[in-house]
Amino acid sequence: MARLDALAAELAGLGVHRVHALQWRDLDDPEGGGSEIHADEVLRRWADAGLEVTLRTSHAEGRSTETTRHGYRVVRRGSRYGVFPRTAVAEVLGRLGPYDALVEIWNGVPWFSPVWCRRPNVTWLHHVHGPMWDQIFPGPLARAGRVLEARIAPPFYRRTEIVTLAEPSRGELEEAGFPPGHIHVVPPGVDPVFHPGGERSRVPLVVAIGRLVAVKRFDRLIDAVARARAEVPDLELVIVGEGYLRPDLEARRRDLGADGWLHLPGRVARAELVELYRRAWVVASASLAEGWGMSLTEAAACGTPAVATAVTGHRHAVQDGVTGLLVDDPDELVAALVAVLTDERRRGQLGAAARHWAAALTWDRTATELLGLLVRVSRSPAGG
Repeated sequence: MARLDALAAELAGLGVHRVHALQWRDLDDPEGGGSEIHADEVLRRWADAGLEVTLRTSHAEGRSTETTRHGYRVVRRGSRYGVFPRTAVAEVLGRLGPYDALVEIWNGVPWFSPVWCRRPNVTWLHHVHGPMWDQIFPGPLARAGRVLEARIAPPFYRRTEIVTLAEPSRGELEEAGFPPGHIHVVPPGVDPVFHPGGERSRVPLVVAIGRLVAVKRFDRLIDAVARARAEVPDLELVIVGEGYLRPDLEARRRDLGADGWLHLPGRVARAELVELYRRAWVVASASLAEGWGMSLTEAAACGTPAVATAVTGHRHAVQDGVTGLLVDDPDELVAALVAVLTDERRRGQLGAAARHWAAALTWDRTATELLGLLVRVSRSPAGG
């Protein structure tokens, strides 16, 4: 952490003590996921290094308007979409207090911070949402979302430093019109709590993690596992997470008569999640789009290989044929799952490689590289 502390001291010398970060959802939101974990892991380290950090999000059901988490302030105000104009106005008028630098976390809908922020600022944009819009909104609104993300917003960010998670995402951002020279790749980390231990399940076990929403395509994963059971008859599937599609997935379980092999435990404690990764033979994802696929690298750190769709984020989180298998379509999941589950030697090789790969991913490194970029922006005459 010495490097992080040195960067924070350098920022202080540049007059940057207070950092505001804007994020759509809070970590405690029922629909919070990988993006929210990423922000928390980074911001808590910045706060530990001496920065005064405020995170501004939309209201989280059942949570207080303001709180302190891991050394940084959290302000939750505004509806899901009303939060964007409300936050911009609040920042311009100084209602959240003074700040010296800004981090915009762009998750589908931009905050347009370059329009109204005159202080050093950077934008974290994990991936282009593209096909995800059709999973979230009906036709006209989905088209409007794609146009906003790919055509309207990029010109406003032509002088802004953009951070994404993986090289494939950099390519997508360049295609969307973001200036190549302003895009930086900083991979996420893996919490040290995820490491090998315990024993594998006595029966073949596939584990999947994520919000129970359409873009994750858990219905297709369930169908793939149901078909794979023709060749791996004692195969079980555990899907961890909560979301609006739970009733649909429970109905699918009833239709398949899968009460004995399909488990939907909801959210689980960190210790239980670690245990699941360690017991699993494979971690799987049929997602339509991901910025990274954090569950895949968390499982990798536990020595568990992945079988996942070859979407942009997964193509960096999984080294195809080395730490797991990537497939072009959920229908191909069946053959890939069977291939890994029925070949103990191959599964062991993939798991060992996955563990080695994940060991290089640390949150300290992520937080340091992101703070280093903020230092460079703060040094520039334009200040971002």
